[in-house]
This record gives sequence, C-alpha cells and structure tokens, in this order.
Amino acid sequence: MEAINQFAPFILIFAVMYFFMIRPQLKKQKQEKKFAEELKRGDRVVTKSGLHGKIVDLNNDNTCVIETMAGKMKFERSAISLELSQKQNTSAAPVKDKK
Repeated sequence: MEAINQFAPFILIFAVMYFFMIRPQLKKQKQEKKFAEELKRGDRVVTKSGLHGKIVDLNNDNTCVIETMAGKMKFERSAISLELSQKQNTSAAPVKDKK
C-alpha cells in the first residue's frame, strides 16, 4: 500500500500528460492522414510552406502535382497543410448578403 502512495504522483503526472499532450497529438495526426488520403483533383490547397495552388494530378506514390501561377510543381501529400487549406477554403466561400 505504501508503494502505491509513493508512485501515485508519477501515475497522475503520466495520466495528465497523456490526456493533455499525447492524445490530442495522435488525434491531429489521424486527421492529417485522412485529409491527405481524401485529396482529389480540383481541390484548392496551401502547402506548409505557404504555396497556394490547385491539385491537378494525384500519384500513387503519395505525391501530387499542384498548379500555381508559376506553373506546375510536384509535392508530397504530407506537405499540404490541413489547417491552412481549410482556412483558405472557408474564407473563399461566397458570403450571402442579408437584406
């Protein structure tokens, strides 16, 4: 019983770290993987380096071709930012005027 009391703070610290640090990171990784797998032609995306473009081709080797104003470039799917792409697509949606 005394051994449990000695290790209780360490167990509590690990539980807190898991629920506030590790678990959210795993959830985010799953979302990013799902996003990369669901990309399709015509999607407007932003890469993690800030390059804006439209997907014109998807390859089986986890790469995609993105068309920008400078031309076509090949990127890894993992280089496409989930947050920035969603932010761009929601801000590009037309706003209806209420009258």
